[in-house]
Amino acid sequence: MTAVPTLPALSEEARGLATGTAENPLHPEHTPTGQLSFGVFFQGVNSSTVWRSERSGSQVAWESFETLIRTAERGRFAAFFLGEGLRLREHRGVPLELDVAGRPDAQTLLAGLAAITESIGLVATQNTTYNDPVDLARRLQTLDLLSGGRAGWNIVTTDNAWTGENFRRGGYLDHEDRYVHAEAFVKVAQQLWRGEQIDHHGQHYDVAARGTLPRSAQGEPVLFQAGASPAGQAFAGRTADVIFSPHGTLAAAADFRRSVVDATIAAGRDPQAVKILPGAEIILGATDAEAEEKRIWVRDHQIGPQQAIALLEQYWGRDLSDFDPDGPLPDVEPEIEQSDVTRGSGFQFAKAKELTAAWRAEAAEKGLSILEFAREKSGARRGEFVGSYDRVADRLGQFAALGAIDGLNITPWLIPSGLDDIVDHLVPRLQERGIYPTEYAGTTLRENLGLPPVQG
Repeated sequence: MTAVPTLPALSEEARGLATGTAENPLHPEHTPTGQLSFGVFFQGVNSSTVWRSERSGSQVAWESFETLIRTAERGRFAAFFLGEGLRLREHRGVPLELDVAGRPDAQTLLAGLAAITESIGLVATQNTTYNDPVDLARRLQTLDLLSGGRAGWNIVTTDNAWTGENFRRGGYLDHEDRYVHAEAFVKVAQQLWRGEQIDHHGQHYDVAARGTLPRSAQGEPVLFQAGASPAGQAFAGRTADVIFSPHGTLAAAADFRRSVVDATIAAGRDPQAVKILPGAEIILGATDAEAEEKRIWVRDHQIGPQQAIALLEQYWGRDLSDFDPDGPLPDVEPEIEQSDVTRGSGFQFAKAKELTAAWRAEAAEKGLSILEFAREKSGARRGEFVGSYDRVADRLGQFAALGAIDGLNITPWLIPSGLDDIVDHLVPRLQERGIYPTEYAGTTLRENLGLPPVQG
């Protein structure tokens, strides 16, 4: 049974962000639940996971996935997320050897994990651009049935030609059309899950089909969406059950909550309909000093000298190997006008000349070397909670009390033991504060996220 929350009094920071009443501190139509849910995000290909250490496990071995999901379920995590990589990251035209490379197929792996777990949700990141809606919907529905109603779909869109080359149709989707395409895709999937007759004639494909599988215990898979742009928020407001966000500060999370609620209301849905789970990294210690020492170790092992140079080369578009990682940022102009997506979506649409000039000025002002700057930028791309067990628990209590978030989607900095401190030390403190479940609310992912039953 979930503990009845005793919400902490709002801190001075939180009070300064509240714009409404005690019951609706951030938005007049949104009431905080005071509860938090955790998900764990096994990315597989990234610069946030420490993999150059003897403490690191394999990123593709079954034992790593099994250990991590068992720990998460012991900690009453609502969901286990898998990322998707449709093409290996590259650096200057060749596969990048400085990131963890390769990801097993998400749905195959989650079907196996369903057999060794009982309550935790199983969420597959799946792309609307390079799948067909009926085929993908049937596979997701199968996972939902096999797991007893625990499946989720993290909806992502891709329109770049580099990824599309793997599918012999690269670049066929205009960037402005990515959510138009995705929304039609999702509607077809939902029609299939509900056993409806599908007769879709749209801009990108035609579909004539009918669902043949029974509905799962939760009705249909939970829909997650990660777009934080205005178009992404509007799409989430119309379709999603849960939205991810890159906002780790309380102020940014408060603004994002208001924006998402507005998008949800504009779509004609209940203001409480969309849960927000920001991506986060949590580094803990028995004391603040111990946590800070661990943070330094983590940063040192996440981004090394070679990775720092490679990061800058993506934006400069030229060989920077002659520059000292412990020296200042390169004083040469970039050779490209705009960076590309070969190392992931975070590199898209950055105007190289303007960005590199701003970075040089920022690094000089802060007195940061290439290596120090790269580590700072890498950490800034995700929310960060660092401190003693009690300090982080108190901090999360403020997020819950203000209603800025509904939980966190945690990226462990170490596989497979990166959740141990969180489950063993942070979760009990959150439970003592009444803001985190002591038991699962039910048997389905929808129940454990506090979502209402499916309508339709």
